[in-house]
Amino acid sequence: MNKNKFKNKKVLLMGLGILGGGVNIANWLISQGAILTITDLKKRSQLKESILKLKNKDKQKFVLGKHRKEDFINNEIIVLNQDIQLNNPFLKIAEENNKQIEDELTLFYKNSPSKNIIAITGTRGKTTTSNWIAHLLRKKFKGIKAIGNSPENSLIGNINKIKKGEPIIIECPSCILEQANRVKFSPKIAVITNIYRDHLNRHNGKIREYAITKANIFLNQSKSDLLILNYKNKWTNFFIKMKPRAKILFFSTSNLSTQLNGIFIKKGEIFFRENGREKFIFHTKKFVEKWGSHNLENILPAILVSLKNEISVSDVVSGIDEIPQIKFRQELVFNNGRLKIYNDTASTSPEAGISAIKRFYNNGSGDKVVLITGGTDKDLDYSEWAKYLKKYFKKENVVFLSGSATDKMKKEVEWEKVIEFNSLKECFDKAIRMTGENNSATIVFSPASKSFEKFNNEFDRGEQFNNLINKLSI
Repeated sequence: MNKNKFKNKKVLLMGLGILGGGVNIANWLISQGAILTITDLKKRSQLKESILKLKNKDKQKFVLGKHRKEDFINNEIIVLNQDIQLNNPFLKIAEENNKQIEDELTLFYKNSPSKNIIAITGTRGKTTTSNWIAHLLRKKFKGIKAIGNSPENSLIGNINKIKKGEPIIIECPSCILEQANRVKFSPKIAVITNIYRDHLNRHNGKIREYAITKANIFLNQSKSDLLILNYKNKWTNFFIKMKPRAKILFFSTSNLSTQLNGIFIKKGEIFFRENGREKFIFHTKKFVEKWGSHNLENILPAILVSLKNEISVSDVVSGIDEIPQIKFRQELVFNNGRLKIYNDTASTSPEAGISAIKRFYNNGSGDKVVLITGGTDKDLDYSEWAKYLKKYFKKENVVFLSGSATDKMKKEVEWEKVIEFNSLKECFDKAIRMTGENNSATIVFSPASKSFEKFNNEFDRGEQFNNLINKLSI
């Protein structure tokens, strides 16, 4: 890596943030010799924890509580944190003054020692899919892990650990794909898990614009690359009409047409087909019993990526027996033999909430199942979610956490006098009381919505839920 790219360059980092994403970028830029200014609309008191994590603080200039026009004119390079939207007026000032615009993905892609990238995007399942791909590929690449989309495991934070030519698994939310075309981002394997309504505040409220941003994951691929698409997702045809240059493989939870290549399920068995030849992988029964049917859409692309990286079927199957639980994704966080509690705080959309409802409802087992749900709205449609809730749950087994999304949920379910509280603790305490002395009971925390009215983000929400469990005396 050539440090001279940034040595003595005047760089403005727009957005330090309170979650740590900007910290990783700032520390890396300083290590590269940049003359760094950090600007953020939050005040120093709000950014205290992030500032404490910065190295060489004496080498950085801070402009906090505001943005200044002159900073976007006087600096040579402008680096955007993930939360900065491309329609920001200060970014327009930088563009009008012909400044070099970067974000974490563009910095990473330009400076990574390896371009052997496996990139995963989608509305749901990308974290689970990314981590399961990494788990299966460790049969061949011992140190591989999924990076991106979290400050603890960021792209820039891992760049110095990457070896030339080794595979890199990148989880790509839409916000880091917005500028991907600036660097001709071209993963060797691109996976789109699915597209649903989400994050539309960054895309003028239009799901089509959201999908176009997701498409940046494959627009610069070549004929020798692979694009893996969800055969049953309605936006797949939209991507195909964009005429990707990469070879397309599909994954499907039902049978695939014989003309198509990919991985699919037929009569409870998983098969891989390529060029007319089919290969049996394994039976789904035990997997579904442990992980739920919704996770088939996550394990199928993970298997497909593994097979295309020359992992043997036997190693794939043995790896699946050992796949890790992904934190905050329908995670079993408490089990005393009588009561099980699942933390699904990463459920930030109606579709994710539906998955939890379908997996955990009382299916005749006699278990008492209590659902805690609700949160902040993101201009999402809860009509389908409400249909499943009413089909599988009685209102006396659902506890709502108040919020703007909760108001829409209640309107859609049309229940009178629902159980609702203003704090997560009140919801949790009520759920515990509702399980009573049942011989077998389950509490599922699946908000199906965002969290910013009461929490820093969904991860903060999940940690607060776990803290409540840690104080249990049952």
